[in-house]
Amino acid sequence: MTRNEFIAHVEREQEALRGFLLALCCGNKNEADDLAQDSLVKAYLSSAGYQEKGRFRSWLFKIAHNTFLNHRASIRTTETLDEARTLISPHATDDSFEHQDLYLALRTLPPKERSAITLYYLNGYDIKEIAAITDTSEDAVKKQLSRGRDKLKARLKL
Repeated sequence: MTRNEFIAHVEREQEALRGFLLALCCGNKNEADDLAQDSLVKAYLSSAGYQEKGRFRSWLFKIAHNTFLNHRASIRTTETLDEARTLISPHATDDSFEHQDLYLALRTLPPKERSAITLYYLNGYDIKEIAAITDTSEDAVKKQLSRGRDKLKARLKL
């Protein structure tokens, strides 16, 4: 892939990437932007290995997902919404606070469940695509979705 091809792909997928990472980072725009930047650098450095077999977006999301998991490995997840509220920063929600409760509930999920929920419900990927992005089996994705939904329902009291 040439530099110009990479730039063209990134220009098309940049907003989707930021949206994906914003959801994974529970609305923390600064953290999402940092991870997006790291992901794009990693993608550019490995762009010679990109093969046009799959969608560029899936390939980029896979890099972003791994970057997110590596970043979150040292950060503990919270158990309750109240605990999540104590950790939230002023930059950790969308501007209108429209999705704050969802972001707080997502913060309580383990990173793999959060990724599966985000990819499936917010980005529209099917289970097979999520398995490819997250390097897990389809059965594992189904379990992560089921557990994540159950936890979100309980925490959001739906």
